[in-house]
Amino acid sequence: MKPRELGNLLDARLESARFTDYSPNGLQVEGCAKIRRVVVGVSASQALIDAAAERGADALIVHHGFFWKGENPCLVGYRRQRIATLIAHDINLFAYHLPLDAHPELGNNAQWAKAMGWRVSGRFGRQDMGFWGELPDPCRLDELAARLTATLGRPPLAVGAKDRRVWRIAWCSGGAQGYIEDALALAETMKIDAYLSGEISEQTPHIARENHIAYLACGHHATERFGPQALADWLKTHTGLDCEFIDCPNPA
Repeated sequence: MKPRELGNLLDARLESARFTDYSPNGLQVEGCAKIRRVVVGVSASQALIDAAAERGADALIVHHGFFWKGENPCLVGYRRQRIATLIAHDINLFAYHLPLDAHPELGNNAQWAKAMGWRVSGRFGRQDMGFWGELPDPCRLDELAARLTATLGRPPLAVGAKDRRVWRIAWCSGGAQGYIEDALALAETMKIDAYLSGEISEQTPHIARENHIAYLACGHHATERFGPQALADWLKTHTGLDCEFIDCPNPA
């Protein structure tokens, strides 16, 4: 498959054209002219790029790529080294940020819900990034935290009383703690008991406590492995490409 063909396929499947994003979606660094082997991961770190090179990958597809708005555009230091490695090994780099959070089937939020057994009832927030729905059954906040720990492989930071009853929740993966304001608006009509995301900011606990909603920070990387994994499986099934998901551990 040619890079442009793979890019067109991914653009169509993830509906990338409908998003206003913080970095370009699609092909970010051009490599070899024919793609047979693909590695998929969360972030285009040096560790993931090196792993793709070791496996002889022709393409690397990530959720967090390069060229973010407001970032220093100079290719020096570690930025230069990452791109130099891609070019030296003729690896095409594709990145899909918000499209891989929001997709109703392959996205991080949809796949997170699937892994946890949550029922999806609707969407909320800017560009419909957030999801809301119900747990399979009501439980205590500390019981929900334990279930998340088992699925994510790390304990969440929970804000709220341990014995608080939780049933209806809202969630948005990664650095979407700011969506708590949108979750609060939703809570007024849908009676949301808790909001879950990847990260937490200093003001988040205050907002949660003052508005009587629980909050769980579950890890940026941990909540954004689901989409890349699902995308790797979909590509392998629908294209016949040799496709592998590689997880480079990240505690953040």
